[in-house]
Amino acid sequence: MDRRYTLYFEAAYSVSVREEACPQPGRDEVLVQTAVSAISGGTESLIYRGQMPAQMAADETIKALAGELTYPLAYGYAAVGAVIACGDDVDDSWLGRQVFAFQPHTSHFVARPADLLPLPPGMSPETAVFLPNMETAVSFLMDGHPMIGEQVIVLGQGIVGLLTTALLARLPLTSLVTLDAHPLRRHWSQQLGAHVALDPATAAAADIVAALAPTAADAYQGADLVYELSGNPQALTTALAVVGYNGRILIGSWYGQKRADLDLGGRFHRQHITIRSSQVSHIAPQWQGRWHKPRRLQVAWQQLQQHRPERLITQRVPLAQAHDAYRRLDKSPETAVQILFTY
Repeated sequence: MDRRYTLYFEAAYSVSVREEACPQPGRDEVLVQTAVSAISGGTESLIYRGQMPAQMAADETIKALAGELTYPLAYGYAAVGAVIACGDDVDDSWLGRQVFAFQPHTSHFVARPADLLPLPPGMSPETAVFLPNMETAVSFLMDGHPMIGEQVIVLGQGIVGLLTTALLARLPLTSLVTLDAHPLRRHWSQQLGAHVALDPATAAAADIVAALAPTAADAYQGADLVYELSGNPQALTTALAVVGYNGRILIGSWYGQKRADLDLGGRFHRQHITIRSSQVSHIAPQWQGRWHKPRRLQVAWQQLQQHRPERLITQRVPLAQAHDAYRRLDKSPETAVQILFTY
């Protein structure tokens, strides 16, 4: 193998697939041939539209994404493939092994074995490629602290929102209400366990609160916990309107250059509402005593085996047709839940 094909974001609304020399593994590296990679709909849409912040590292915790978010940019962080060559110092048992890697969209890449995650026995590449999204959902549950009997609202049912809903649905909550503009995503939301799935364009704040199961006293009206996972800063206004007294809002969205204009002079100030960020690159400080990334990834693997998220794949697109995939996400998001690149 002497050539590979790599996706590049060339400029806003412009992507290309470049033919390049295929890298050769060093003594302590392996060469992986990619089978599938998953588009991160929220993050990659920001990059496609040119809405990512300037002078910011793509991801400081992922070696393959150590550069800045500037064009031209090779991006992506969910690739599954098979090891097809090993360096002289790598045990031959790696040859042929199916692995997950936090790598951009490319047909071949080299990596050290320590940076690869072998797939659990019997797991398909189309299941394993959801690992980053499931790890994010696991992180949201850890940081949100949902408790027995709570009333929870999830704003946004993209793939991360859906997986978060699936995990929340396994808990003994009083109610689980989700919001998303697209009927296909609302359908899957209820399939995964949401009690009610609403369209934010037609549901007023009072309607959303009314969808929560009634509680014993008026003092507990509104949500105990709201997840903002829509990627839309305007959804924070909805979150503030539907969260209850002493409630919590956890923001998992990455807004890039989009700004949030919030009115914090009203009930937010007097009702002791907490707004908190959650991001998967690092373990939150309160968990670091007993948790590290390998432990959280192990939980994510287990949840993948239980929830089988490959049923959420809506399109499988050859890498050569990458422009069509991003155009669909930008112009027809109602038709897409999860898009995979095939190689």
